[in-house]
Amino acid sequence: MIRKNLLIVADSEQDANMLYAVKMFVPDPFIYLRIRGRNMIVMSDLEFDRARDQAAHCRVISQTECQQKLRQRGIRRTGFAQVIRLLLREEGLGQVYVPGNFPLELANELFRINIRVKANPGAFFPEREQKSAVEVKKISAALTMAEVGLAEAIQALKSAKVGRNRRLMYHNAPLTSDKLRAIINTAIIQANGLASHTIVAGGKHGCDPHEQGHGNLHAREPIILDVFPRSQKTGYFGDITRTVVKGRASEAIRKLYDTVKRGQEIAFAKMHRNARTADVHKAVQSIFRQEGYKTGKENGRMQGFFHGTGHGLGLEIHEAPRMGAHSTGVLKAGHVVTVEPGLYYPGLGGVRLEDVALITSNGPRNLTQFEKVLEV
Repeated sequence: MIRKNLLIVADSEQDANMLYAVKMFVPDPFIYLRIRGRNMIVMSDLEFDRARDQAAHCRVISQTECQQKLRQRGIRRTGFAQVIRLLLREEGLGQVYVPGNFPLELANELFRINIRVKANPGAFFPEREQKSAVEVKKISAALTMAEVGLAEAIQALKSAKVGRNRRLMYHNAPLTSDKLRAIINTAIIQANGLASHTIVAGGKHGCDPHEQGHGNLHAREPIILDVFPRSQKTGYFGDITRTVVKGRASEAIRKLYDTVKRGQEIAFAKMHRNARTADVHKAVQSIFRQEGYKTGKENGRMQGFFHGTGHGLGLEIHEAPRMGAHSTGVLKAGHVVTVEPGLYYPGLGGVRLEDVALITSNGPRNLTQFEKVLEV
């Protein structure tokens, strides 16, 4: 059920719901209202004209004019709460629905002036889950940025020399996780993307799925490259992971890689419309167990497959639906989800492969173009 009367107070640089609503970047918090299906935003003089150009689907209201009205009525405090009350009373309303991250202080202030705010149950904009064709293009464009960064990393690894103790050397200097991450991020910036917390995790660092990686990279051990930039133009994310080995991989690493690749293929085979997300995850878990890869704590730390198979992708890097052991969702046409099984064993290393899939009425369509090659 889509609520008619909605309120958000946030900036659209960081708040995905606000960016979805107004489709323009604004660095400072402002007021968005959807009243009886009509969009309106309250903008400062600084942003007023730009908003009329870039948010043409919204009625743009001058914050200055609202504050002048309040002063004429003898109201000296003319902050967000009083402006919201003014606009709602003009519409004959005393209640609105707000997202779960609505500022508590502002909610309390609205309550004191007899405006009731209620947390919108479930997703604030449920329609955000199923992407339009335009949104799919925006995600694909961000995914291309990720692939550009990844390609630069692979090329650097191919060009690297193997020094003493298997340490990789690049342009006569040690090739570290930080150096390779900088190569990736620079390429993404040049493609008009923003990269944050790019993962370049070699050897033991690859056994912790969210470890960014640090220190020297070495030949003949798996290196996880997880790249998830945000488009500076649209705010949508791309996400891709590849695992590579510089030089020859051992048979143990090769088998680990092949098993993860097979797990991803099984996930794709299960990801039809109306499939339960938990069932997709369980299918991947099952094949890993059949191949002898157990999951659980060993010597005080987790090993095996201990994260979800995937997650929704869009204006947030992690959004609904989730594909994990305890997820309750059902895949629908228009969902865009990552498919990223992984296996992690201290002493051997980690392997993760990640593509992005669009769920259609005819099954999943892989939006990722980048090849999968273990040895470089």
